[in-house]
Amino acid sequence: GMDGQYRDFYVRQLRDWKFSFPIEVMIPRGMQIYAHLCGATLARAHARSGDRIAIATYLGGSDVFDRAIADFAAAYADQNERDYDALAAAAASGRVTTEHGV
Repeated sequence: GMDGQYRDFYVRQLRDWKFSFPIEVMIPRGMQIYAHLCGATLARAHARSGDRIAIATYLGGSDVFDRAIADFAAAYADQNERDYDALAAAAASGRVTTEHGV
C-alpha cells in the first residue's frame, strides 16, 4: 500500500434492499404518505450523520448558526411561494398542465 504495508481486504456488497414506488399511479393520500415517509427517512439519516457532541462543540453556545438557519428557511419559503406563483401562472395560461388534488 501507500504506507509500505500490505494488507488483505475482503470486499462484498450486502443486499441493498433498494426499491421504489410507482408514483405515477398513486392516489393523493398514498402520495402524501409516501412523501411523509421519504422526508422522515431523510431527516433521520441527516440527524445521525455526525457526532452530535463534536457538532455542538463546533457551533458553540451562540445563536448565530440558529439565526442563519432560520433566515435561510424563511428565504427558502419565500422562494417556494414565488415558484408556486410562477407554476400557477403557467398553468392558467396553458403553458403547462397540472394535476389537482395530488
